[in-house]
Amino acid sequence: MTDYRAPLADIDFVLNRVCGIDRILQLPGFIDADSSMVRDLLEEAARFMEDKVAPLNRVGDKFGVRLNPDSTVTTAPGFPAAYKAFVDAGWGAVPFESGYGGGGFPWMIGIAIQEMMTAANMAFSMCPLLTQGAIDALMYHGSEDQRMTYLPKMITGEWSGTMNLTEPDAGSDVGAVRTRAIKQADGTYSITGTKIYISFGEHDMAENIIHLVLARTPDAPPGTKGVSCFIVPKYLLNNDGSLGRHNDVKCVSVEHKLGIHASPTCVLTYGDNGGAIGYLIGEENRGMQYMFTMMNQARLSVGLQGLSLGDRAYQQSLQYANDRRQGRAPGAPAGESSPIIDHPDVKRMLLTMKTTLEALRRMTYWNAACLDVAKHHPDAVERESASDLAALLTPMSKGWGTDMCVDLTRIAVQIHGGMGFVEETGVAQHYRDACITTIYEGTNGIQAIDLVGRKLGLRGGEVVKRHLDSVETLSRKLEGHAELSGVSAALAKTLAATRAATTWLAEHSGNPLDSLSGATPYMRLISTLTAGFLLADSAVIAQDAASEVGAACVAERIASARFFCEQLMPPVDGLLPAITGDSALLMSAI
Repeated sequence: MTDYRAPLADIDFVLNRVCGIDRILQLPGFIDADSSMVRDLLEEAARFMEDKVAPLNRVGDKFGVRLNPDSTVTTAPGFPAAYKAFVDAGWGAVPFESGYGGGGFPWMIGIAIQEMMTAANMAFSMCPLLTQGAIDALMYHGSEDQRMTYLPKMITGEWSGTMNLTEPDAGSDVGAVRTRAIKQADGTYSITGTKIYISFGEHDMAENIIHLVLARTPDAPPGTKGVSCFIVPKYLLNNDGSLGRHNDVKCVSVEHKLGIHASPTCVLTYGDNGGAIGYLIGEENRGMQYMFTMMNQARLSVGLQGLSLGDRAYQQSLQYANDRRQGRAPGAPAGESSPIIDHPDVKRMLLTMKTTLEALRRMTYWNAACLDVAKHHPDAVERESASDLAALLTPMSKGWGTDMCVDLTRIAVQIHGGMGFVEETGVAQHYRDACITTIYEGTNGIQAIDLVGRKLGLRGGEVVKRHLDSVETLSRKLEGHAELSGVSAALAKTLAATRAATTWLAEHSGNPLDSLSGATPYMRLISTLTAGFLLADSAVIAQDAASEVGAACVAERIASARFFCEQLMPPVDGLLPAITGDSALLMSAI
């Protein structure tokens, strides 16, 4: 099994050359730092993830978690110690505000650390990931007293966080939640109900778990308009902030899952002994608005999981393809078996993985950079523009990113051949772990619906138009370019299909059946175009900085752009008929 090594060279290229980290660090609210400090920080983070977290990936998959008779959960051997080391090193605090104990770095730097942590051990990373989302919800919508009470220890990681949306009869339809919240004389709420699929809802790694719970008050209107959000800590706090008695919440079961075995996916019951004590966040009946703050951040993080798992699988596949000898490759000496990497079909699979991962890294980091600008830029117009672009990119990052995650980890199994189907090699774990990413934080069908139903209409369609115009500008810039003319032609062709699809969807927006029937193929089309655009842009950036990045980097960037745009992108042009097809046929065929 190949050890994980963080792809620091490409991370550095994306942060500095593609996203301009130095410019973002100059925005108000960030610490006084530069790219050299960021580089040192990420090198140290890489060592930590490689040495402390990655070795536990296989251990966690084999051991899973254990639900004890007292309703506590025991995580896999080594997880509590690694998590304590993670907290002591301060890695979870890096991208949060210094006023609450954070490191004061941009979210984009947090994304880079998160990529390495998730690739090292996806199940382990789930605990900090959910905590990050809960922090964001409290940061934006909690009272100052709530922020001062909970954020400092959540930011350090001493306390973890969860998001409690799903119930047995309320999955993606969150408006159907039945958990109840009854206001008490002291202003707290008594919470009763059952929540399912709660990642790290109970565990032995943090001192306290701060649950954010969606529930209904007695007179709440139906649907999502009647949902409120509550802080329900595992342990209540004494007046001095120390941990007090156990709240009325317990884990009654953990799910036995296809993958991420070391992440406890819990069924939690609230109020078995009279009612759990909860504290209202903001106002009643605005819980969905607050929760979406957390969910949108989580969606980008899930898209990043696609990148991370794919990279872990790629590294293992690349090593295996170099070591494994079978058959004689074209041009190899007679009588000798060749490393399978010399066979064209294996090379194609590896290049498909490599270039798609490079595109995903650029997409998710760009998305994170937009969030940083949207939050911190002093100019309102710049903030609005960045926020709009982040909104457009998020369903692509999550939806296309995790679709590709499943595809790429499947390819990794294929490269390993029969050994890929054997658990001892570890490559099957990446495939199994990948399957959840297309489901949670909104299935990819929901991401496509969000993209088509909400994001295409932003600013009257101007947001997507500006994005497509940027692709066209780059495509024209590359016309006649000796090494990238094929990239220019491929971008222009896919852009034409995307413009036609976008126009058709806009014209049919009044008929949801028409527009939503083509949502999933449209998401794949525009995401693939965006990926090709980012790889082509990277090639141009490398060429323009050739004296600084070196000839090898330039050649690699050109090769990646050419392979993806000339060989992987053209098939999505054929998705146009699926987007504009007969929706009545679609709905009546089965």
